[in-house]
Amino acid sequence: MKEHIVRGFRFETYKAPELSVFDRLLEIFTDLLTHTSGDFDEAIDWLRMLDEEYQLTIPEYTIDDFIEDLKKKGYIREEVDPNGGNGIRLSAKMEQNIRKQALNQIFGNLGKSGNGNHKTNKSGTGEDTTGEFRNYSFGDPVEKISITESLKNAQINNGIGDFHLTEDDLIVEDSIYQSQMSTVLMIDISHSMILYGEDRITPAKKVAMALAELITTRYPKDTLDIIVFGNDAWPVKIQELPYLQVGPYHTNTVAGLQLAMDILRRKRNTNKQIFMITDGKPSCVRQSDGTYYMNSYGLDEYVVQKCYNMASQARRLHIPITTFMIAQDPYLQQFVSEFTEANQGKAFYTGLNGLGHMIFEDYETNRKKRIR
Repeated sequence: MKEHIVRGFRFETYKAPELSVFDRLLEIFTDLLTHTSGDFDEAIDWLRMLDEEYQLTIPEYTIDDFIEDLKKKGYIREEVDPNGGNGIRLSAKMEQNIRKQALNQIFGNLGKSGNGNHKTNKSGTGEDTTGEFRNYSFGDPVEKISITESLKNAQINNGIGDFHLTEDDLIVEDSIYQSQMSTVLMIDISHSMILYGEDRITPAKKVAMALAELITTRYPKDTLDIIVFGNDAWPVKIQELPYLQVGPYHTNTVAGLQLAMDILRRKRNTNKQIFMITDGKPSCVRQSDGTYYMNSYGLDEYVVQKCYNMASQARRLHIPITTFMIAQDPYLQQFVSEFTEANQGKAFYTGLNGLGHMIFEDYETNRKKRIR
């Protein structure tokens, strides 16, 4: 009896690859570390509670085994604290793992990029071609010269009988200009970021970590500086992001913008931009004598006007500001609208869901045009 062979495709329900107990726990634990601002002990306590409720471990592999594996694999290390006791600290490997997980959670739908540069709609020096040709200009790379088109051009211009090739005959295959971007990401760490029963700082941290990991891995020629602002503003390193906490601060938006523009003034890139994640109204400015002028109750005209002045100054420096406004209050949105008009930038009035996708899409959009 002949065997009947069926050719074609067979479709089945997708089954995710089976993770080991360690990998499954590591994914959960990494997320907990973001929520606890890098507090290892608190994150482990939460993991134990989740294990009791959802049976994450098996008798052969417990939470204590997981902790030992974290040490062996270099995710954590034991250190002696100032009081003489032993403490657990996160390693650089774990800090990078937190950023990678944030990247996968927020920008997981992104495809891989070949060389990690942004494309614009301008032609110029780059590796990707436009499919079009133009006359050779001094300074064009030799490897960009199209031999076939140049020879054809020489024959048209000079004839076949007495063939010779001149500079005027040379044709270059045009390429897409690959621009570089300098971005400053401002994160509001005023007290309102954890008020009203809503954790707003954790999503902001995740977005910052995802954006940092995206730029350093996919767009290494770009620069990203991250600053936080409360009563004052100061820069934070990428390695510090998991440990960010909200303080008992007012919102000194002016100080954040001043620092952001100071940073961008020192960048050589033509393209510069500021992303600002905030949930509240500006309520504080620092005076020239070092004292603080504060008003927590409303949009104080003095504070607001300072913000508008900074927005206009950024516009004159060709630095667009994109504001991601988490709060939904109409009077706050009105302030952001006027602030955006003064800068001629953009504003997104959004909740916490989809914040990461919005920031990425805006980042990509800005990189497709050369800001002058």
